[in-house]
Amino acid sequence: MELRGRRIVVTGGAGLVGSRLAAHLAPDNDVLVVDDLSNGVRASVPDGATFVEGDLTDPSVVADAVTGDVDIVCHLAAADKYVDTDRPRAQFETNTAITYALLERMEAVGVANLAFTSSCTVYGETGEPTPEDYGPLEPISVYGATKLAEEAVLSAYAHSHGFTVWTFRFANIVGPRFGAGVVPDFVEKLRADPETLTILGDGEQEKSYMHAAECVEAMRYVIERAGGDLNVYNLGTRDTTSVTRVADIVSEEMGLDPRYEYTGGDRGWTGDVPRVSLPIDRLAELGWEPELTSDESVRRATRELLATAD
Repeated sequence: MELRGRRIVVTGGAGLVGSRLAAHLAPDNDVLVVDDLSNGVRASVPDGATFVEGDLTDPSVVADAVTGDVDIVCHLAAADKYVDTDRPRAQFETNTAITYALLERMEAVGVANLAFTSSCTVYGETGEPTPEDYGPLEPISVYGATKLAEEAVLSAYAHSHGFTVWTFRFANIVGPRFGAGVVPDFVEKLRADPETLTILGDGEQEKSYMHAAECVEAMRYVIERAGGDLNVYNLGTRDTTSVTRVADIVSEEMGLDPRYEYTGGDRGWTGDVPRVSLPIDRLAELGWEPELTSDESVRRATRELLATAD
């Protein structure tokens, strides 16, 4: 599906990835951003997009946003985007309800294209590389369970309701926004205390880190070239890096040499997967690969965050 001259709805378009995606699409398309700003920042919405502040748990907001002239919905909104949350039931119920409401409204008005941002947390703790056809999917966090439930209903609409769905299983996405995530967490901690940095777990957790700019480039590339009913793609880098190495990069960029204090254990929180290996062969076979490594993505994001904070 070529993304030029289209009317596109981006839910969660004031967030880290959503705002990047809206900015990437706005020059060639008519983009409508819907966000309640619970996780997003109004200033992040690009000037070329129309912005509606609204809660997608409200049926009237969904109805106003998704009309018959929309070509595709890019669904990035989530009521609680944190992997480690103190409101797991609300996270699960609200986000699955939003996704189902969007699907019902799209079917009612004849819109059948949807791109969804899922997560590598749907795979669970496998101890081995997890390509898109890996199974069974056994998430160990409520966040992962939520994403898997949303994927399931999207699959049903793709296979039984004539929809075309693009599902993107994200690695750790980093970029120039404060909020959730290890990079902004370390920057904020070191600004508060340049001498000591507390690291959750043992620091040996190994994961893929992808910059938000490359993430949205990959999303567009896949949407424009993968045309099956249900298209599932891992988005990340071919390598991984450790939490301690992330701390090293952030410290280097801030010109600091703090003492690290570890909370202990092989995971940072309940539901944390200590090691994630996310193959991107399917993405490469389609013709796209990231230019930045995990370390380079972390370093670029750190520099951007520091520039934002100055």
